[in-house]
Amino acid sequence: MKMNTRIMKVPQGLAATLKNQRLLQLKGLTVIESCSLSAGTQGAMYLEDHLLLFVLQGKYTVRYGEQEFTVHKHEMVLLQKAIVVQYEKWGEPHQDYLLEYMMFFLKGDLLAEFSKMAKHPPGRPAALVPVTVQPVTDRLTAYLESLKPLFHERSGVEEELIRLKLLELLFDVAHAKADLMGQMLQLGRQLPSNLSSVVEENLLNPVSVDDLAYLSGRSLSSFKREFQSVYNVPPSRWIRERRLEKAKELLTSSSMSVTDICFSTGFENAAHFSKAFKKHFGCSPSLFRQQLS
Repeated sequence: MKMNTRIMKVPQGLAATLKNQRLLQLKGLTVIESCSLSAGTQGAMYLEDHLLLFVLQGKYTVRYGEQEFTVHKHEMVLLQKAIVVQYEKWGEPHQDYLLEYMMFFLKGDLLAEFSKMAKHPPGRPAALVPVTVQPVTDRLTAYLESLKPLFHERSGVEEELIRLKLLELLFDVAHAKADLMGQMLQLGRQLPSNLSSVVEENLLNPVSVDDLAYLSGRSLSSFKREFQSVYNVPPSRWIRERRLEKAKELLTSSSMSVTDICFSTGFENAAHFSKAFKKHFGCSPSLFRQQLS
């Protein structure tokens, strides 16, 4: 089974590598269709947006914390943004290992637009529900089939058509499962949680300060203000320094490569990691390790 060791930020990372997949994009809204023959692939991804994933052929297993969910053919899974999930996906042997799925990355403004159009009453803030698996109805299956010709348009697809199709998806989801639609609309209204716990749990994930504010159930300004009162430094500085200390520890005690240490401590760019390490400790990560030996 093929294994991807780095955490991929999606949809950004997927959009940059379009092997065996097709893409529709509109002002940050992204739909990806993937169809391939696969005996199995494993990896990890960090969700930049809320994700609604439909499995058309094969199986897709998602692990979040200690929970594991397997999405079968004609099922869908809802994943909230700003979390890291482990995944394993494969085609069935009796189906020639065919693996086919569609991924819809949904931003909060699209959900808000739908809520207004559908006259959905605003609900109370909800507890974190990162993973939800549901069956796909005939209406949703027909919707997915209606999208397939758009992925093959050589001249490009009109932006407003993509938006309308995504709004149609939300209406179809609401028709299929009112509870699921309610959960989707609650994704932007999380209950406040312990700020320190959220920060510590996500320190080594490639999260931004905006993401941490969302996960903690606070506005960005409230998060920064409360963080400053707890830690006495701005969040971006505190997080960077903690990540660098962890990187120093790994350089000292492990045989991991500098590149792997970079990505495993929440940095997204090796050059930026090296520059930040040198500024903080006075030498590059490579030189630091050489001096140790």
